[in-house]
Amino acid sequence: MTQILVFAVVALLFYWLSRSFSQNQHTYTRNQFAGFKLTKENLAYSELGLFVALSAKIAKADGRVDELEAELIGNMFNDISALFPDPEATKKLLKEIFDEEKNAPHNIDPVAQALYQALQNDAHKRQKMMEFLVHLTYIDGTLSHAEEEMLRVIANHMQFHADELAAMLERFGSYHRNSVKESSIDQAYSMLNLTSSATNDEIKKAYRALVREYHPDIIKSQGASDEYLKEATEKVQEINAAYEMIKKTRGM
Repeated sequence: MTQILVFAVVALLFYWLSRSFSQNQHTYTRNQFAGFKLTKENLAYSELGLFVALSAKIAKADGRVDELEAELIGNMFNDISALFPDPEATKKLLKEIFDEEKNAPHNIDPVAQALYQALQNDAHKRQKMMEFLVHLTYIDGTLSHAEEEMLRVIANHMQFHADELAAMLERFGSYHRNSVKESSIDQAYSMLNLTSSATNDEIKKAYRALVREYHPDIIKSQGASDEYLKEATEKVQEINAAYEMIKKTRGM
């Protein structure tokens, strides 16, 4: 038996938002963006565009955007773009914003300040977005010094006290420390519905298909039960763990 770290699902922000705001009509909906004039500038300065920019900086804080981060960020692009009249055009612009912002750590202050200005009257959105960023830093199971420092800068601009950030770090850090399971390589292949004879390309294809299947996107998760979220989260944890074990065994 080999001990492996199970990576938690982080692309749940918009599920939380839709659930949290359903009672006070602050849910993100397609109707809300029906009249949005889609330009790169307008999207970049919207609250969702600014959030994508900060996510990009966090994802690149430790020097690179790894495969799991890229997969989950891609799911986030799908969630956001589905809200707009032209999803494909929106997704293309989101990717451009992400790629530009991940290589621009110097402007984190104005971006974080702009997001706070957009959300200063909505403490709950700020809380959930900050939690998402903290969770994103733990996708590889560790929190680097660079990631922690970037989180502190963002939290300060978003008007979170140091003890509030510390509580988030402890909560998500504890979650990841406790997310260790044991599995065998045969079980890992079985989890992806494959055998050890599968090619590397077949493994990657199966992994991505399963993540998409169990990812609770914003549209499908509207009104979903807590039990559904729990089951989907656990399933993707197992899929991620199996994929990481296979990659390590094969040297992928």
